[in-house]
This record gives sequence, C-alpha cells and structure tokens, in this order.
Amino acid sequence: MLYKKRLMTPGPTEVPPTVLAEAAKPIMHHRTPQFRKILTEVVAGLKRVFKTENDILIYPAAGTGAMEAAVVNLCSPGDHILVASCGNFGNRWTDIAKAYGVQSEHYEVAWGTPVDPQEIQKRLAADPAIKAVFTTLSETSTGIESDIKTIAGIVAKTPAVLVVDAISGLGAIPMKTDEWKADVVVAGSQKGLMIPPGLAIVSISAKAWELANVSKCPKYYFSWAKAQKAMKAEALADTPYTPSISLILQLAEALRLIEAEGLEAIWDRHARLAQATREAMKALGLKLYAPQQASNAVTAIYVPENVDVSKLFKTVRDVYGITLATGQGVAKGKIFRIGHLGYADDFDVIATVAAVERALLEQNYVLQIGQGVAAAEKVLFGR
Repeated sequence: MLYKKRLMTPGPTEVPPTVLAEAAKPIMHHRTPQFRKILTEVVAGLKRVFKTENDILIYPAAGTGAMEAAVVNLCSPGDHILVASCGNFGNRWTDIAKAYGVQSEHYEVAWGTPVDPQEIQKRLAADPAIKAVFTTLSETSTGIESDIKTIAGIVAKTPAVLVVDAISGLGAIPMKTDEWKADVVVAGSQKGLMIPPGLAIVSISAKAWELANVSKCPKYYFSWAKAQKAMKAEALADTPYTPSISLILQLAEALRLIEAEGLEAIWDRHARLAQATREAMKALGLKLYAPQQASNAVTAIYVPENVDVSKLFKTVRDVYGITLATGQGVAKGKIFRIGHLGYADDFDVIATVAAVERALLEQNYVLQIGQGVAAAEKVLFGR
C-alpha cells in the first residue's frame, strides 16, 4: 500500500511546497543588489522571529556551527563558563568549549528533567569569574523546555552573558530575546524555520559584543567581526564569503509564511500539536520521558516493556511512511521521539499516532485500536 511520506522528527522537518520551489530558481550572484536586497529582508524577518533588535548573522553551516561560533567569539582559552545541560545537545556546549581550552563548569541534570534556574544563580555567585552561561531552550534529545525567561533574568544581573541554543525551539515555542535579555541566541534552518539544513543563525546583544571584542579563541570563518563588517558596511546586507544562495531564497519564502500565520499563532499551533501528542501517548498507556516542562517542539516517550524500539521505529517508517526519532546518549534504546514542529499540522499528528498504534499492535502490545487517535482528536478539535 502507498503511504504519504511524513517527516515527524525534531529536525530536519518538512518543507512547505512554496519553499521547496525556491530552490529550483536559477542561481543569482551573491554580490548583486538583487540578492543583497533579499538578504537584507531576510535579516529583518529573522529579527521578528527572534523578537530582537540585536545584530543577526547568518552562516552556511548546521546549527552546531552557530554554537561553535558563539564559543570562539565570546571566549578565550582558560576562561570560565557555566554550561547548564539537560541532555545531549546541552552537553555539546561543554564539548566545544573543551576543544578550545575553555574551562567549563558542567551542571547537568538527570535526563528528562529541566535545569534549575536557582542552581545557575548559586553557581554564578560562587564563581564570579564565569564569563558566560550556555544552555538550551528546547532540548531535542529529551523533550525538555528550559525556563529561559527566569534564567535570563538571573544572568542579566551579573557580568556574564547568556547564550541560548534555540536550534529546535525558535519558531516553535516562545523565545523573546530582547524582553528576556538573552544575549546570544543560536538557531538552525531545518527546524521551526521550515527550510532544509544548511544555515546557522545567531543574534548578538551589545553586552555580548563587549565580550566578543576581547575574545582570544582562534577563529576565521566563524568570526563575528568579519560577518558583522560585511553586514553593516553598506545599506544592503552582505556576507564576507559565499553564502548559501538558494537556502537564503528559501528562508525568505519561509519567513513570508511565518509572517502570514503570525508568530503567536504558530506558538499556539505547536502547543496544541504537542498536547495532542502527549495525551495520545498517555491514552495508549505509554510514559512520557519528560513529564515536566515538556517541549512543544518534540515529545519523548518511553518504550514499553516487551516492545523492540528498533522494530517499532522501522515499522512506522518503512511500512507507514512516517519517520520518527530514536533515543540518544543515555536514552538510546529506551525512548522514541515524535517531532511536531515547523510545517506540521493536526492531521500529521493524527496519522503519526495511528501509525504508532499499529506498530505497537504488531508487537502484541495491548491497546484498543483508535484510543490514542481519539485522545489526540479530543485536544485538536476541542471535544
């Protein structure tokens, strides 16, 4: 039987048809007024999504490129930083810091639980030498959403800057960069921004620039100063090196779609899809990996006893056409994850829940067919 292919992972995500079509356009030269006008409009649109008036820089890279750029532009070898991690991608901050000789105080909570803002406050008070706090808005590996508003309020009262990995959260859940006083926010293109992988984006506050101006970590391609010089040299935005031209065109169209729906409406849509997914899984008797502060971008679910997660994943993907995500790190083999962000709608969630039901039944898991779907529909249709 033919099934529509669905990508229900926390990245990459589905790409809208009009955004896909932009990649089929002939390549234009990046040093032309035509392209630079588009780039200028993209930067303005990104500022609205980031909810910031801070500087925005764009690199041809995965989101990890923006993470590395944040470390090398803010830090010097031997500097003290604090990493507040609740999963695999939070740990990546420490790995990058170590690669550049930056001393990371690693505060990691049990996976499936959120970081405690008060613990961050305690550690900042204990070590005034900490120059930056690195954390995660939406932890993809565990399905946790951090309380960035509270964390930012704590860090703002200190000399340290706050750096937020919003790669899977931006455009899916609230991230109010300026209002919350987040100094550096990094994002990737293949999540809530609804385009293919390949763009890394960073917003930088005046406070962060002060630290960047004295950074001694080696950098060239990821230099904020070089990118900023090109961006601000003339009336139209520019880049120091060749940009990902087609991806910028796609991002311009994706931002038009975001503007049309409205950012707050998009946040509400993601909240509804996430709630529907969580209620469906609970109705099937499955246990959520992150029962508190669950992210509206991705839901992580424990695999029940006597169910083979690898077989479950392959059945949903190869038989029913829906790609999910499995566990990472300490959660490998214990959970599966359903992404519901970006270009996702009610019926994507319903189809995914139905596929999970069928795959569970094929492994003799006891359930009443349709009970998960019914729970999801109750949330989605308000009945």
